[in-house]
Amino acid sequence: MASVDLFDRRETVEDSTYSNHNNFPRKSQIYVGLEKSEVDLKELLFQREVTVVGVHCMGGGGKTTLALALSNDPQIKGYFGNNVHFITVSESPNLKGILEMMWEKIDGRKSPEFQNVEDAHIQLQQLLILRQSNPTLVILDDVWSRENLDKLLFERPGYKTLITTRDSSTVPKTPSTRLYQLPLLGREDALSLFCFWAFGHISIPSNVDANLVMEVQAECEGLPLALKVIGSSLHGEPCVAWESAKNKLSKGKSISDYHKEGLLECLETSIDFLDDVARECFLDLGAFPQGKKVCADALLDIWIYHRKLEWQDAFVILLELASRNLLNLTRKSGSRTEISYGDASELYFSQHDVMRDLALYMGCQDSIVHRKRLFMPMKEHILPGEWELLSDTQFNAQIVSIHTGTMDENQWYEMNFPETEVLVLFFSGIEYFLPQFLKSMKNLKVLLVFNYGSKRATTKGADSLSSLTQIKSVRLEKVIAPIIEKQSSVLPSLEKFSLSLCEGLGNICKINTTKIQEFNLDHCNDLEELSPAILHMPSALSWSISNCHLVQKIPSDLGSLTSVRILRLSALPSLKELPTSIGKLGQLEYLDISVCEGLKELPEEIGQLKKLRKFDMKECSRLKRLPRSVCGLSALKHVICDKNIENQWLRAKAFSIPELRVEIAQAQFSLDWLDD
Repeated sequence: MASVDLFDRRETVEDSTYSNHNNFPRKSQIYVGLEKSEVDLKELLFQREVTVVGVHCMGGGGKTTLALALSNDPQIKGYFGNNVHFITVSESPNLKGILEMMWEKIDGRKSPEFQNVEDAHIQLQQLLILRQSNPTLVILDDVWSRENLDKLLFERPGYKTLITTRDSSTVPKTPSTRLYQLPLLGREDALSLFCFWAFGHISIPSNVDANLVMEVQAECEGLPLALKVIGSSLHGEPCVAWESAKNKLSKGKSISDYHKEGLLECLETSIDFLDDVARECFLDLGAFPQGKKVCADALLDIWIYHRKLEWQDAFVILLELASRNLLNLTRKSGSRTEISYGDASELYFSQHDVMRDLALYMGCQDSIVHRKRLFMPMKEHILPGEWELLSDTQFNAQIVSIHTGTMDENQWYEMNFPETEVLVLFFSGIEYFLPQFLKSMKNLKVLLVFNYGSKRATTKGADSLSSLTQIKSVRLEKVIAPIIEKQSSVLPSLEKFSLSLCEGLGNICKINTTKIQEFNLDHCNDLEELSPAILHMPSALSWSISNCHLVQKIPSDLGSLTSVRILRLSALPSLKELPTSIGKLGQLEYLDISVCEGLKELPEEIGQLKKLRKFDMKECSRLKRLPRSVCGLSALKHVICDKNIENQWLRAKAFSIPELRVEIAQAQFSLDWLDD
């Protein structure tokens, strides 16, 4: 056993530098061919009399990439400083939420309680008039309508707005406004961009058929998204696949503003390289709105519980779709997710609107009642009228996705969904009545409820849950949660329960936990005390509480989670100590106590975790020394920690854990991942 002073010595111990490993695809942004447009737009923005600049191009033309390049441009940063704010608007925006976000970005403080969009606009305009500040640039990306834009434009000396849009009529015509038509790429730039995604560098390799490569890229007609997606789809493919792609592309229609179907047919060739399972998984993406960041875990739930995939296989498909640029993956700032121990709760995905259009286009070939997927293409105040006309018909949809505003009981139609296994509900409002037709969903496996309103919503209609005897996974975001607690006793098959940005969890002990294998609480900001009953999960393999800033104590019976392999107690700044019973978690492989700034020490019993392989303890600033027992963590392979405790881990490595990798984390904290 180590001597008492093993972790008390102060001399410096040098160690090699470790590289960070992750499983993400290649870099997703390359600015080929945008240099001249970037220069042109900077010239417009620096003109004193110009206050609004609109960038117009068809979908997939590179507007967002150009706007991102501008937001990171040294000259732009030199002129506007830290006052450059990038905001995605999208087709169905939550205008009140965007205005609140703009207030907080511009003023640096929490926004007041706005009554409505008009009130928010008036108050933000008054703030800008009264406030003496440096030049400010707000980039409004993906604006679809003039009506929405009018609520997001403001006037003040030095305040400028850059807009990206598909529709030039969205941009107001005033003396202080300029409209810039973003051209498609020229032949040389198009070939460079295509080669980057197809081969990993910007020229044609000597060992491939150059004429064939140029013929395929020419069919993309200079459209950046087509070059990116089709190039990615052909990466590593044999010559016969290139010939097939060329033949299919040559039969498509021209790509232009007036040939959206031609664009979709062009991009459809990129799906040919997916196997049947991955293709179905891609089509499932149509269930989620474009422009929204959604936890990748929710998507994986669909593939696991509906498509019956193993978790590892589902995650591989997620990475494949990302590598082919069919979706975009981002992670929470500062996190390090690895396939071996992660469950994707740290990952978020989003889609380009054209790629979602492609998923909808390919998935809606059958008649509405016979489709395997019934999706609302965009947010509407109520359900589509076409659905009401068919309300007496039995739908065959296996996945249903509904995107509305506030819904009351009378706005739902009586619909019959006996085959549905996945229901995705997106809404924006402070009250929401669950649909009564939930009662017809006898085979429902996954229920996902997302509120994109600015406040947490009260949900009603709990009686609709009474028949969900087959449900495996429930995910609720930004709702007041007692609705699920009242009915939880009738969810006998529930295996996964996730709550994010929710309130009202005082009676969470009522949850039926017998079969739960995965439990997640995140950003539940009114949660102060955890009931001991929350630990009565004999089947739990993953148990996580994160970003709950009022939680001061974990129940002493933590050790009752005897089956758990992944334990996250992350970003709990008020947490003072870990229960000594943690040593009873004999199956634990991954422990995350990162950003628990109130922890001063670890219990000696931590050394009893004989199967622990990864330990994340970054940003635990008050934790100055380790217990001697950590030398007994013989299975430990990877530790993420702060610089001040590095030497102690290196001594443990030298003493008894030779295969240990010690990674020093850089403190990072951002809420940008929450922006829609």
